[in-house]
Amino acid sequence: MTAKNHLLGTLEIPRGMTWTDEFTWSAVARSTARSITGALIVDEAGKSAGRPITLEGDESHGWIRRATLLVLLQMAGAAGQVYRLRLADGRSFDVQFSGDEPITARPVGRPELPALANPYVATLRLITV
Repeated sequence: MTAKNHLLGTLEIPRGMTWTDEFTWSAVARSTARSITGALIVDEAGKSAGRPITLEGDESHGWIRRATLLVLLQMAGAAGQVYRLRLADGRSFDVQFSGDEPITARPVGRPELPALANPYVATLRLITV
């Protein structure tokens, strides 16, 4: 079943925000080295968490309201919190906000709208836990 929007916890995130790094992650960590005989040594292990989920809007879709951004900033500032992310396509992930800059946003430029309704183009950086 397809939902109207994404959900982070109970907060609706615009469906137009796309998962931009969905295919840049591998479920397996690999390292290679050479032995003293020249043989290739491959060390592999499955990753259990840490997949990045970056949701981005752009100039034409995925705009997010300022009021929603203020709530997201509060959520990102809560250390150690885990949220359920439900994408509009039905997939779900347990996530935390990622890194020192988990949210970036810039106004689209609609001064005629009330301040809390002003649209922004935003990027949300999350990781699976």
